[in-house]
Amino acid sequence: MKYVYLVFLFVCVSTFAQQSFVDAEKQFYSGNYIQAQPLFEQFLKENPKHLKAIEYLGDIQSHLGNWEKASFYYQKLKSAKPNSANYQYKYGGALAMLAQNTNKFKALTLISDIESAFLQAVKSDPNHIEAHWALIEYYLQLPGIFGGSERKATIYANALSKISPVDGYLAKGCIAEYFERYTIAEGYYKKAIAIGNSKTTYQKLADLYKNKLHQPEKAKQVMDAFASKGS
Repeated sequence: MKYVYLVFLFVCVSTFAQQSFVDAEKQFYSGNYIQAQPLFEQFLKENPKHLKAIEYLGDIQSHLGNWEKASFYYQKLKSAKPNSANYQYKYGGALAMLAQNTNKFKALTLISDIESAFLQAVKSDPNHIEAHWALIEYYLQLPGIFGGSERKATIYANALSKISPVDGYLAKGCIAEYFERYTIAEGYYKKAIAIGNSKTTYQKLADLYKNKLHQPEKAKQVMDAFASKGS
């Protein structure tokens, strides 16, 4: 009888915990991150090795712009599963955002960990598009004295082309735009439009015309062309 009672109690507790997790997910996907956070925290106290709960808490902190807290949770994930490309990517991304929003001295201490996380993400999953983009941005934004370079960015843009041709053209366009080779960037963005035909591809070309070439009329024509596709 006592055994039956214990089994019943375990089932009840387990069901309650699972329901609280479901409730937390509902709050999360409704964009109610503040409400979801304590629900996931309580669930994690009762299930300290639940990786999905840890990931949700990291994602919540990311949505709230609390990059140091986000990196804390993502570090737990990558430590538990170092070969997970997504965990490495999220950890590197949180550190990169933290570096952008902190003082220069602290940012310098994060450089190695950021690069290492993104490189591990690509190594774990050679088809991870977001990690390739992250490395391209990383090598473009990082000063040359600390390891940034066009050559390194181009290596990952070329690799990205093999995974997703449209992303490859966009990446090469971004590199050309960064180094103010606007005519070359324009050509790459047009190639991206030709095969991707998405709002993102049109927007990149329009932004180039508007913000770099100071040709607002051309920018408008590009976005009008995109809008006309749906009519």
